[in-house]
Amino acid sequence: MSTITAAAARNNIVKTSSTTTKSVITHTKPIVAYWLYFNASLVFTIVVVGGLTRLTESGLSIVEWNVISGMKPPRSEEEWREEFEKYKQYPEYKLLNRHMELKDFKGIFYWEWGHRMIGRFIGMTLILPAIYFARRGYMTKRVQKQVLFIASVMGFQGFMGWFMVKSGLSEALMKEPGAVPRVSQYRLTAHLCTALIIYASAIFSAADILRANKIANGTYPKGVAEMLNNPILKPFRKYTNLLGGLIFITALSGGLVAGLDAGLIYTEYPKMGEGYIPPLNELWSDHYTKETDHGKWRNLLENPVTAQFDHRTLAEFTALTTTALWAYSRRLPLPKNARYAVNTMMLAAATQVTLGICTLIYMVPISLAAIHQAGALAFLTSNFWLIHALRKVPL
Repeated sequence: MSTITAAAARNNIVKTSSTTTKSVITHTKPIVAYWLYFNASLVFTIVVVGGLTRLTESGLSIVEWNVISGMKPPRSEEEWREEFEKYKQYPEYKLLNRHMELKDFKGIFYWEWGHRMIGRFIGMTLILPAIYFARRGYMTKRVQKQVLFIASVMGFQGFMGWFMVKSGLSEALMKEPGAVPRVSQYRLTAHLCTALIIYASAIFSAADILRANKIANGTYPKGVAEMLNNPILKPFRKYTNLLGGLIFITALSGGLVAGLDAGLIYTEYPKMGEGYIPPLNELWSDHYTKETDHGKWRNLLENPVTAQFDHRTLAEFTALTTTALWAYSRRLPLPKNARYAVNTMMLAAATQVTLGICTLIYMVPISLAAIHQAGALAFLTSNFWLIHALRKVPL
């Protein structure tokens, strides 16, 4: 099979010096891509563990943020009692968990501690190898900038995690009648958003590196490149990108549902109560409107009923759009990789819809809810695969 020449590697090829006899790396090495994929898998893991931490109501068990000393859990009975006493000073214990004993506290503590330790591990596995690869000349300047961006967002992600936890520790919750100690849905959704940005950046950077290596080595099939450069694929490529944005927004709306515990409001499907749309006085309640507001828009972000309805609607629209895109793809001359990607995306969408409905009607059991969250990431990943598989390749 004919192949694309190495001269087409564009930005991932760097100029070599003619004044030195030392071997010079002229493109980012594949090991960097595999390292980025590994970090993406860790981000996938921590998102799922973070969901389990929330579902087990463990996220507010550690009331301090100590980057170094916080790595060591309590070791003696005295240290455990000290940690438990700290927890007792905050609203979650005072309002919900006064019955809790030390052995129960240990259970929720380890979930949150494990979540934080995975976060620290991800930081180390990103920063330390990045320094090594950069010093060894394994990465082009372009990839170094991409890694620096990922590391920067990761640092912000750590801050957002603690900023989110702090919202659930506020003493102001004690003054609100009927208040439930939980983190702000805004901060939780922002925390999820930054995790998805890190995940997407790592995956696309890794995929770009491996493709550039094939081009540089002259092993990328010319026939595949010709198929990808076919103008007939231009609309499909655009729709695939738009679908990616829709999946991303749907996932973030799930963050609002999680932050508001909105999945427990209506637990039937396809109806919500007696109709397909909840009563308007519940959907657009005056309870969530402030005097300074112009309209009842705050219901979209703070009303559990509206949050669930919005997430349902977005999920249904996303599933229908995915099905339409899959049907459209059947008429197009796609390369094998892109064909596999679009079929996988259709399967992921169907699975995610099924998981969402089951999670709802079984009243959000921890196992199903965690799998549903993992399914959202798998669905998004399949879309990333398709987006990258459709990118043009220079001839």
